[in-house]
Amino acid sequence: MQSGGATARRVLVVEDDPAIADAVRRRLVSEGYQVEVVHDGRAAVAAAEAGPPDVVVLDVMLPGLDGIEVCGRIQARRPVPVLMLTARAEETDRLIGLAVGADDYLTKPFSPRELVARVAALLRRVERAAVLAAEQRAPAAALEVGGLRLDPASRRVTVDGAAVHLTRTEFDLVLALARRPGTVVERERLLVEVWDWPDDRSGARAGAARAVDSHVKALRRKLGTDRFRTVTGVGYALEVVA
Repeated sequence: MQSGGATARRVLVVEDDPAIADAVRRRLVSEGYQVEVVHDGRAAVAAAEAGPPDVVVLDVMLPGLDGIEVCGRIQARRPVPVLMLTARAEETDRLIGLAVGADDYLTKPFSPRELVARVAALLRRVERAAVLAAEQRAPAAALEVGGLRLDPASRRVTVDGAAVHLTRTEFDLVLALARRPGTVVERERLLVEVWDWPDDRSGARAGAARAVDSHVKALRRKLGTDRFRTVTGVGYALEVVA
């Protein structure tokens, strides 16, 4: 729960099912968040423009504009953490959502406790990034791993000199792997470093760990399948490609 002296964080909930929307709203309000609920895609875009939220909880299946289109429009105007909700388990849906800037996703049905934990983790991540940026005295050095170049200061990525667009989460994930090339990094460790989950195994739920898998699949499509080595049941390594 948020501390009593802190300004309440604003959450925009976009869900067309009234029962689910109300359950999410009540749980978030009980944790100290300010919550605005809308039920369709166009209302979501308008609400985000009228008063930028701190985080968006966004259903994929919406009347009018679907959640993927809404996410893209919101992120094009101002980067904001997005937790997507989906009733469908297809990997393609998750990859498309992640590609347009979603940071995490939950598959229905989900527990309100799990949703609150995901929202809190997204907010901690944004706050941590802001603190690090304010404290940074000198630009961090660029990293190069076998033709892949990452510039943390500008957040630019090139492969053999060609620019590649990565979402915020994709960049943070590949940067975490690039800092120890060839070394297998556990999914639970990546959840801590990239998604800011608590540093304990109880926080690394199976659903959250699958978000790591989905992001790595997206990175393989953009950066090359041979750059990422999977160790089943453990994690991933960024390989040096000749």
